[in-house]
Amino acid sequence: MNECGFLEFIPIIWMSFSGFVATVSRMARIGKQGKKLLGADPDKLLEKIQRVVIKQQAKFDIIYKEILKELLREKVFIIHEKQLNREQAVFVKKYFREQVQPFLAPIMIDSAPEFPYLRDKSIYLAVKLSRKAKGKKSKYSLIEIPTDIVSRFLVLPSVDEKKYIILLDDVIRFCFDEIFSIFQYEVIEGFTIKMTRDAELDIESDISKSWIEKIEKGLKLRKKGAPVRLTYDERISPDLLSFILKKTKLNKEEYLIPGARYHNFKDFINFPKVGRKELNYPEQPPIDHTELRNNKSLFKVIREKDILLSYPYHSFRPIVDLLREASIDPRVQSIKITLYRAAKNSSIVNALVNAIKNGKQVTAIVELQARFDEESNIHFANRLQEEGAQVIFGIPGLKVHSKVFLIARKEEGKTALYAHVGTGNFNEHTARIYTDHSLLTFNKKITREAEKLFMFYRDNYKTGNYKHLIVSPFNTRKKFIALINKEIENAKDQKEAWMLLKMNSLVDAEMISKLYEASNAGVKIKMIVRGVCSLVPGVKNQSSSIDVISIVDKFLEHSRIFIFCHGGNEKYFISSGDWMYRNLDFRSEVAVPVFDETIQAELKNYIRIQLLDNCKARILNKAQDNQFVQRTNGTLVRAQSDIYRMISGKWNPVKFLTSHPAFTSAEQPVNN
Repeated sequence: MNECGFLEFIPIIWMSFSGFVATVSRMARIGKQGKKLLGADPDKLLEKIQRVVIKQQAKFDIIYKEILKELLREKVFIIHEKQLNREQAVFVKKYFREQVQPFLAPIMIDSAPEFPYLRDKSIYLAVKLSRKAKGKKSKYSLIEIPTDIVSRFLVLPSVDEKKYIILLDDVIRFCFDEIFSIFQYEVIEGFTIKMTRDAELDIESDISKSWIEKIEKGLKLRKKGAPVRLTYDERISPDLLSFILKKTKLNKEEYLIPGARYHNFKDFINFPKVGRKELNYPEQPPIDHTELRNNKSLFKVIREKDILLSYPYHSFRPIVDLLREASIDPRVQSIKITLYRAAKNSSIVNALVNAIKNGKQVTAIVELQARFDEESNIHFANRLQEEGAQVIFGIPGLKVHSKVFLIARKEEGKTALYAHVGTGNFNEHTARIYTDHSLLTFNKKITREAEKLFMFYRDNYKTGNYKHLIVSPFNTRKKFIALINKEIENAKDQKEAWMLLKMNSLVDAEMISKLYEASNAGVKIKMIVRGVCSLVPGVKNQSSSIDVISIVDKFLEHSRIFIFCHGGNEKYFISSGDWMYRNLDFRSEVAVPVFDETIQAELKNYIRIQLLDNCKARILNKAQDNQFVQRTNGTLVRAQSDIYRMISGKWNPVKFLTSHPAFTSAEQPVNN
């Protein structure tokens, strides 16, 4: 058991080879110009990445073996094809014939006219068929493991309360004799390989083609992107590996990553629920917001009070319900929305289509360059256009990443506006696994500026002036720097000065420099940065008053929250963007101020609980050793579980937070 009392398997998230490494590989191919553009020698950088990744691979293999031992203690066994008993063997053979074999397409690569195209993200079994007698020529085959159709895991019949699981890879290995029966080879071995390809989207400059045509062509080219990595079972037969490398032209060492028997551990997210109940996360059904229970009209509620939804603790259903209500409300005139990543069979898109059918004007800003969601977004855009929506395909040179919709409704002879501004996508699937926030408001300070934003999306020359919303690329950098400067000024005047900042990534050089300046002035800064953090905390004469943690738990920490002391007149914002160069200057992002004092209290307590996490929080420091936060008083704080209890009304955190030794008087929570 781990220190938090649950046996959990969270797959390690690897560096994106399909993105950054592909770019470095391109720089290497163009020689001196590539070195100039990159600001470093791309070949040396690739070598360094290779060393780091191999070290990560070795560490991962060690962790996986430890998890297998942990499972063993719980009477859960992951076995391979050579460990099956007679009953299990019969079960596996039957399963293979009925569920797996129809989806297999073995290719004899030693005799095929062309080497088959290896799909990005798919895993394959490279198979060697040989005879024991010397001098007999071997044959080679390739089988794609159909994990997109068949589960990666097969739960076998239990034996004396012991649970047995075999991977699909080994189900196929066990049945090699049936697959290759016509060849009558004595030895058949299968080794897992995985190809990663260049996933950069190349968009041609042909002015005769529409933007959507260019994206579609770029997608077709990306599917055949250049290989940038081959991961393989290090026990693979040398002659088979040599054959594959020759055919794929991957001869450079920096493209090769030797690994263990299994790959694509992302599939372990769907690991079967076996063993004791305590080994799985307890059920946490989404909670209905207290203000939205048993109300006939969501418009009426939002008109009276701002609403903050915090996912996945709150249900995402009110967002869909609001759009559905708008779609049939005779007083609703129009709906404008930004779509970056929508769910498959999106309820949001369905509600918009319904609104069109009911005579509403629908405008959708669909970002066609949402990485790896381009095809899905093209599908949604075409569907909305066919139904009669005005679809705007983003802004040239500016990716639309904001999470906004605006509903115009006729009330008392005037047009009333209702707005949503949030941190996460309009995606009911990710709302169950990403932590995000949605602000629903009738506040004219926000809704009028949201209207200006949609005018900009329609007519790019109408940039608009924003006093309350913080909008990239227009004023985000300037406004956040001004807020930091205010804290610096107050600290120098011996006044209370602090910041609480939560984001996914912090890499922008100017923002980091400004935070260092604030630290040197005496501003207390506490940060939660889930992903990349280029700021180095705890360095004397640079960042001694900055503390940074990262929380990685069962939900992906995705929300962005910024709280500033501001001389006691605290300022609260939630945002769609991080403090990265691209988010500040080359994307359309929106941060919205939170004016409602109850919601402010909610956000502050939300952050406080996360800052006290001593179960899933790691300390970011100069040593970069990512050590877990240590418990000082024996009290277990697991932020994601405790926030759920707080939002469900089962726990009032104020007394606990107020008495906790980790807090100073300047950082006390507020009672909501």
